Amino acid sequence: MAALKAGSRMKSGVCDTQVMVIAAPDGDVELTCGGAPMLEMAADAPGGDVDPAHKNGTQIGKRYVNEAADLELLCTKPGEGSLALGGTALQLKEAKALPSSD
Repeated sequence: MAALKAGSRMKSGVCDTQVMVIAAPDGDVELTCGGAPMLEMAADAPGGDVDPAHKNGTQIGKRYVNEAADLELLCTKPGEGSLALGGTALQLKEAKALPSSD
């Protein structure tokens, strides 16, 4: 578990996924991708396989949030693992609808 801060970059240890932290909750959090802990960019990836239960993938340029909306990640490199916080899958953040220009 580690404390995240806005602007930091993380990578998966089991797939190609890389993310940038846009917003982070206070305190230590357990951020995973593909069922394995996310790593600092400078860390060596231990390798291994993506857990089949966490294999929904990530999409480049998309933002992922938790249910409380206090964690937001931007995917900078896609991969086959899915993102989770404390064992709960992160959701794709939906774009806000623009007002009509009638």
